Amino acid sequence: MSLSQENEKNVFDGSKTDMESGSIEQAGEDEQVFEEQLQLKRGLHQRHIQMIALAGTIGTGLFLGLGSALAKSGPVGALLGYLFTGILVSGVVLSIAELAALIPLTGSYVRYAEYFFDPAWSFAIGWNQVYGACVAIPAEVTAAAVLISFWTTSVSNGVWITIMGILIISTNMFFIRLYGEVEFTFALLKIMLVVGLIIMGLCIDLGGVPGQSRLGFQYWRNPGPFVQYLGIPGSLGRFLGFWKIFSNAAYAYSGVETIATAAAETKNPRRNIPKAAKRIFFRVLFFYVLTVLIVTMIVPSNSKLLLTSTDTASQSPFVIAANLAGIKVVPHIINAIVLTSAWSSGNSTMLEGSRILYGLATEGHAPKIFLRTNRFGIPYVSVSFISLFIALGYMTLQDSAEIVFGWLQELVAAAALVVWITICFIYLRFYYGCKRQGIDRSELPWAAPFQPYAAWMGFLGFSLILLTGGFKVFIKGEWEVETFFSSYFNIPLIFILYFGYKFTKKTKMVTLEEMPIRHYIEIANQNPEPPEVPQKGWKKLNILWS
Repeated sequence: MSLSQENEKNVFDGSKTDMESGSIEQAGEDEQVFEEQLQLKRGLHQRHIQMIALAGTIGTGLFLGLGSALAKSGPVGALLGYLFTGILVSGVVLSIAELAALIPLTGSYVRYAEYFFDPAWSFAIGWNQVYGACVAIPAEVTAAAVLISFWTTSVSNGVWITIMGILIISTNMFFIRLYGEVEFTFALLKIMLVVGLIIMGLCIDLGGVPGQSRLGFQYWRNPGPFVQYLGIPGSLGRFLGFWKIFSNAAYAYSGVETIATAAAETKNPRRNIPKAAKRIFFRVLFFYVLTVLIVTMIVPSNSKLLLTSTDTASQSPFVIAANLAGIKVVPHIINAIVLTSAWSSGNSTMLEGSRILYGLATEGHAPKIFLRTNRFGIPYVSVSFISLFIALGYMTLQDSAEIVFGWLQELVAAAALVVWITICFIYLRFYYGCKRQGIDRSELPWAAPFQPYAAWMGFLGFSLILLTGGFKVFIKGEWEVETFFSSYFNIPLIFILYFGYKFTKKTKMVTLEEMPIRHYIEIANQNPEPPEVPQKGWKKLNILWS
């Protein structure tokens, strides 16, 4: 039995954590809390989790990266790519939510790998994510600095990198609820922007702009539904253009698994995390697929402006369409919201990285110093460790280093695919463990729909995307060592970590019969969550986080 399982077994009768003040109060005899939940404060409410789940699917990949996707694959290719990838991502979210509802512990899939597969894989995927966070956060900080340069170039980007780094550290070093409120606000801003852009796009497409005729679907006919990738003629070129979009779309959706990372800091996680997961698919349909559809109707895929990489609002297809229609204020609005998206992404990555590091320390895969928490219930040593790597952002102040840093960003993107594959694989092990032990899934706190098909679809789909992500280098005349390295380095890395730890520590794979599924079901039954309070009045109309 692992250290965390022993901690969970030693529950405290008649006590609970006061989430607002952090004090321990007397409660009913039948309420018990885990030792881990006495150290971390449950400050994330239902509305925080709901909006964090939504914010995780809306970011710079939608606002800025969509233009490049349209240019590479065409309108139909882009639409289908984002739709199919969204379906695969929904399978990942449903899988992690079912596990988190049963075992609401910080570190989520890193801890589940320990219980349902192999401690060595827990070590490997955990440190893989920690290294990813250490590189991804300075990347987001740098992106924020570039976005600010859209308005001013008289101040060095180093100043903005410093300011944004301090903001991210501050948000994550104090109350977890502060993080929740910041992400809640940013999510609202993103929703308002997306809805506004959809309305603007419809007005442009339907001829609502003076001096511009109705567009309809004319860009689907001319220049056409697909693009000949790299100029390769015929159906092969069109298929490769379509296939390329899967990698871009997968990276745009990265971060949705964050809803379960801070499960021990979420109020009523067995109810709120599944509720957020169930709505991911419909939000993906509305906020991503509908937005992609609108873009394909108002911007031609052969526009040279789509391939102009500025990393600011000027490369957004919505800005291109607005400028063509003579709407001047849109670039500033988009740039401001995308700036908050970069901050939001940095916050989420810091939360995920620090909690995974905390989870690794709990399982004995990292030094125990990372278990230390401050009086706000924040694992401050873990946050501080990852914060040190924000200094990598200063590398981008030199042109040669910026190229290298771009490769590191691609490495992080590949790491995200490895995480999704891991989540689906661990869930499948858990699912068939239930079958082997004769446990009906109706005994679980929450049983996700469409399983195990959703997990199988995510596992096979993202495995294929990972293996083919660098297919461009295998085309004659397109070989690039940097692209090959950044696309495939994470595959040997994860196995080196896995087998290195396995042979060193002599770990054994957990068999289907040995999985502690019944143990966690008993804990869940002994610690029921209070019934949900029904919404009244106008709150019944709230479709975002109610």
